[in-house]
Amino acid sequence: MRPEPPLALLAELTHRCPLRCPYCSNPTQLTGAGEELDTATWARVFAEAAALGCLQVHLSGGEPMARRDLPALVRAAQGAGLYTNLITSGVLLDAPRLAELCAAGLDHVQLSVQDAAAAGGDRIGGYAGGHARKLTAAAVIRAAGLPLTLNAVVHRQNLNNLEQLIDLALDLGAGRLEVAHVQYYGWALANRAALLPSRAQLEAATAVVAAARRAHAGRLVIDYVVPDYHAARPKACMGGWGQRFLAVSPAGRILPCHAAESIPGLDYPRVQETSLHAAWYASPAFARFRGTDWMPSPCRGCERAEIDWGGCRCQAQALLGDAAATDPACDRSPRHGLLADALAEAASAGQDFAYRQFSESNIRSDGIV
Repeated sequence: MRPEPPLALLAELTHRCPLRCPYCSNPTQLTGAGEELDTATWARVFAEAAALGCLQVHLSGGEPMARRDLPALVRAAQGAGLYTNLITSGVLLDAPRLAELCAAGLDHVQLSVQDAAAAGGDRIGGYAGGHARKLTAAAVIRAAGLPLTLNAVVHRQNLNNLEQLIDLALDLGAGRLEVAHVQYYGWALANRAALLPSRAQLEAATAVVAAARRAHAGRLVIDYVVPDYHAARPKACMGGWGQRFLAVSPAGRILPCHAAESIPGLDYPRVQETSLHAAWYASPAFARFRGTDWMPSPCRGCERAEIDWGGCRCQAQALLGDAAATDPACDRSPRHGLLADALAEAASAGQDFAYRQFSESNIRSDGIV
């Protein structure tokens, strides 16, 4: 069956970032600055994305503000007819730089926070003074009249501060708050024992979100992404492999999701060699887990097969070493017990992180090459 066009493109412009978040969604093998796509190639990618049917482009990283050519990239995306969303830590964002981006046509900013207050936020992000810079960035964004989404990645070490994170979103004038539990692959998998929340924490957080949605209806939209490790059924990761979204890595790999490079043996096309259209409709890598024909038992024939689409292929690879296996988040998986083992390990683990590292030689004190 021919897939529908994708809705959005995730453009991972760089892996450079001043922060060192231990749950970063970037791969553990980071792309250096010298391997990043240049301005003209990204502009072509944006034009191809619009022609393919994408409506939005999410400018991400790493930290996209580390790219000196970011205004030119925003202008190219806007010129292609794409709605432009900047996903940023905010630590490199000030009024003059935002003015350049607004003049280029930026539509929206998604600002990440690591905790509700500086002590926790700076420790989790591994960046002294980062929380204060984020608050300044939020004020600059709102002063510019741009819509603001606050993204709070939550886990065992900040989940008890969820009410304060919601208050922070309100204080900063955000119209949307993403409460996103850590998803465990890449850097987060390496730090899983320090990050996994307990069942009691998860249930308390879910109640907090439900109450806040009622209390702030019409003022703050709250998106809530729960962790698979307490689930009985997996979620439909990315809306199904190769069905709704595509991503392009800093080095030009065209991917069904931002973590897909963690799956070995799939030959992902590169924008230097092929078009987004050809990748979406003809690439074997995109077709590999699209739909239901690839599914093993017990996924094959399951009443949820076209609801959760078999769950997360990257999670199956990370936990089982087999991307084609049933996602162990499903309680019908013969390996579902692995999640209980991980929760037991986390219950007795400490709070130390293995921080995300990027070569300091590539980043000046202001975070820009």
